[in-house]
Amino acid sequence: MVCSALRRVAHMHVYLVRKASSVSKGHHHHQALGSRPAASEFAARRAPGSVVELLGKSYPQDDYSNLSQKVLSRVGRNLHNQQHHPLWLIKERVKEHFYKQYVGRFGTPMFSVYDDLSPVVTTWQNFDSLLIPPDHPSRKKGDNYYLNGNHMLRAHTSAHQWDLLHAGLDAFLVVGDVYRRDQIDSQHYPVFHQLEGVRLFSKHELFAGIKDGESLQLFEQSSRSAYKQETHTMEATKLIEFDLKQTLIRLVTHIFGDGLDIRWVDCYFPFTHPSYEMEINFHGEWLEVLGCGVMEQQLVNSAGAQDRIGWAFGLGLERLAMILYDIPDIRLFWSEDERFLKQFRVSDINQKVKFQPLSKYPAVINDISFWLPSENYTENDFYDLVRTVGGDLVEKVDLIDKFEHPKSKTCSSHQRNPTPITGLLPIPLLPASSPWLPPIHVLLLWVSLFWICHIKRIHTLYDLLCLSGSFNLACF
Repeated sequence: MVCSALRRVAHMHVYLVRKASSVSKGHHHHQALGSRPAASEFAARRAPGSVVELLGKSYPQDDYSNLSQKVLSRVGRNLHNQQHHPLWLIKERVKEHFYKQYVGRFGTPMFSVYDDLSPVVTTWQNFDSLLIPPDHPSRKKGDNYYLNGNHMLRAHTSAHQWDLLHAGLDAFLVVGDVYRRDQIDSQHYPVFHQLEGVRLFSKHELFAGIKDGESLQLFEQSSRSAYKQETHTMEATKLIEFDLKQTLIRLVTHIFGDGLDIRWVDCYFPFTHPSYEMEINFHGEWLEVLGCGVMEQQLVNSAGAQDRIGWAFGLGLERLAMILYDIPDIRLFWSEDERFLKQFRVSDINQKVKFQPLSKYPAVINDISFWLPSENYTENDFYDLVRTVGGDLVEKVDLIDKFEHPKSKTCSSHQRNPTPITGLLPIPLLPASSPWLPPIHVLLLWVSLFWICHIKRIHTLYDLLCLSGSFNLACF
């Protein structure tokens, strides 16, 4: 009766697409499908008075704490430092290029490399040091992973810029894992890896070799425009911009080879101006590969380098590796499957590698439905839950339809009519031991049940039945 009543309600579809390919070792698949995380794994992250132990330090939790067990399990993996991992290969190729192309007065590399800095930073490092305003949307709890109100997992390697500049460095690369709450698809993952580059110039370094360069100045007091900052001269800005773009063109040419079609797109970053994104035409498609710009002088001055001007850039290692090695899914970088890893054990880091798929089997689509809470909900909350329970088996989550009841204003899920054998299978609230529930249905039903109970604080099965009555899954 409850099921038939729900069929009259318009609902929301969420598709969980599970690749039947080997993203990780086979025994990991069985563990993910056959085990159920305890509800305490989710509740503990907000328990008052609790602490998070991370990288040998303890962090008290508060209302800002929103780390999931899935994300915590990734901290310390440092894929970019695992020899012969595809991300390590990209990092080493970038390092090799900078070491060879930019040499100091004594024959030593001009750029220092930092690839083992802790991913735990303060909110001041991640935001304030980079001139990100207090009300900027990038600070939202729904987009970041906070240990508490003062500490977080860095959202970008730029979080280390100020500290390294303050230490007196004027040319460096920072490589590390960064964390952002994001959607679920083949291009996004809550943990990815960035490489950051910064270089500062003195007046002598920037204008060396320029005719009448001695008469030129780095700074002036004028007005800000789309082309320069208020404290920079136009000559200095144009030279910095030229050096930055030439540096990056040489870098991507070193990685992808000659003959690249490159274009620059104007954009905005709080810590650079003017700012640009580089796009390359790869197999007929324009792809963004990095962001860059002239560093905000206020940031440089606050770090103690008032007599210098500089540029900065940041790129995603996964993006470059997916393009270069033809890797179709970002989850594969976390695989421990030997069939994946052995493809990148090459004697020369510049050797060409083309990824060979691990499975011939198509995706399996599973449809689930759930009620939405009336407040304090973001889609990233659900994505985190799916990743924690489903692991890397879940390739993609798509919102198909959404409906708001005109009277109750409650958003509810859409239930399809059952199609025998190969279509949707509407499943009532059956016990997990039911012979009608194969392992993936046990998993997805548990996700739905826990999510409903979690967001509505429902404590009994009767309460749950009164709320919704059934869940809808798709199987093949």
